[in-house]
Amino acid sequence: MRWMKAVGACALMVTVAACSTSPTGRSQMLLLDEQQLSQMGAQAFDQYQQELPTVSGRQLEYVQCVTRNVVQALPEDQRNQNWQVKVFESEDANAFALPGGYVGVNTGLLDVATNQDQLATVIGHEIGHVLAHHANERASTESATQLGMSVVGTALGSQGVTGSDQLMAAMGMGAQYGILLPFSRSHESEADTIGLQLMADAGFDPRASVQLWQNMSAAGGGQPPEWMSTHPAHGNRIAGLEAGMNDAMARYEQAQARGLTPSCKAP
Repeated sequence: MRWMKAVGACALMVTVAACSTSPTGRSQMLLLDEQQLSQMGAQAFDQYQQELPTVSGRQLEYVQCVTRNVVQALPEDQRNQNWQVKVFESEDANAFALPGGYVGVNTGLLDVATNQDQLATVIGHEIGHVLAHHANERASTESATQLGMSVVGTALGSQGVTGSDQLMAAMGMGAQYGILLPFSRSHESEADTIGLQLMADAGFDPRASVQLWQNMSAAGGGQPPEWMSTHPAHGNRIAGLEAGMNDAMARYEQAQARGLTPSCKAP
């Protein structure tokens, strides 16, 4: 069919335009310029600071200490960024890292991540998203998906296909649950893998990652079915961490042998 050929040509054009590989060796499509992403990261960080009050003192020093140690395990180009770290007053157990070198941690997370190793799990995970260019990849995939659906919609309309509106709606649901949500879950799993390696390379105990997600599970209550969620189920997340634990422990022992023994005092 003509519309299928159009979509195929569109997909080929986008794929050829921006092929890349993530730190774990996974193929990626990156359409945005990294400078653009850094500018967007700075804007988002400013917006977050406008919406929530920031916290100073021992909590900030603690989060900065953990982040500083994790950052030292990054490749040189990422390590040498002027990383900015803020702690926000919020009960949500959440954290984020943004392109351009920005890290934010909510005070609510410090109630769940009960020691420096557990906090390093989260910060390593969030920085893992940045290291793997997930913001770029997600935006690129959504743009390509919308472009493909637009091409199909135009082709169907020009051919007078009966029920084209219903077909486009079904395709929209298929894109959401068959492409975008699983794609986001793959990002979360990949960030877990990268974060586990980063924290271990920095000298934090990777075994704390399992306890952190057990804490998260206890604090978070029920979750939607995994196929409807942008994050893996806690059990699957823990299983993925345990699968990478032998490698992480080897990295941890090597870091310890090099004298990397972070000592960040929890407030």
